[in-house]
Amino acid sequence: MRRRRNRTPMAAIDQINVTPLLDLTFLLLIAFMITMPLMEYGTSVKPPEMNGDDLPQENFTTVELARDGTYLLDKKVVSREELAENLRALALKEPKPDLLVRGDGKQNYANVLDLLKLARTCGFKDAMLVTSAEGK
Repeated sequence: MRRRRNRTPMAAIDQINVTPLLDLTFLLLIAFMITMPLMEYGTSVKPPEMNGDDLPQENFTTVELARDGTYLLDKKVVSREELAENLRALALKEPKPDLLVRGDGKQNYANVLDLLKLARTCGFKDAMLVTSAEGK
């Protein structure tokens, strides 16, 4: 005679398959590893100390951008076109003078960068941005 087993629905689950749980865990781990570096939206920027190299003592030319937007080449007021012409002529001189660029502290950052870009297009690949020393 055959013996009949009573099977309940819970008796069928005698093993737990953890493969889907591991797949989900690794998927979440990879997602967080990719997205965490992108979540740095509130970084604090502190400018470096003003400890640059000393300014050259000879063979240099200064270009300044005043608060009102006027350009000065060696303390003489010039227009943007005159400045470009003079910078091209200076870039052809031998030895080429060092170019020191000064921008007023109240001037827009984009305007100072535009002045540096103008100097670069005129032939000065290593123009120096002059800042005041810390605490002055």
